[in-house]
Amino acid sequence: MTVNVGKLDRIIRVIVGIVLLAIVFIGPQTLWGLLGIIPLATGLFRFCPLYTLIGFNSCPASEKTDA
Repeated sequence: MTVNVGKLDRIIRVIVGIVLLAIVFIGPQTLWGLLGIIPLATGLFRFCPLYTLIGFNSCPASEKTDA
C-alpha cells in the first residue's frame, strides 16, 4: 500500500480520532464519536482512500515509499 498521509497530517488525524472516540466514553456519550475510528485508522496506516480518489498526497517525496 502506498503511503499518502504526511507526518503533520498523521499527527492531526490521530489526535482528532482519539478526541472523537473519547466523546463516546467521557462527553455526551453519543455514538457519533465512533466516527473517530476513521481518522485514527487513516493516521495509523498512513493511507487515506479519499486522498487517492482526489489525487492528493500530503507526504514529502522522501516518504512516498511503502511503509
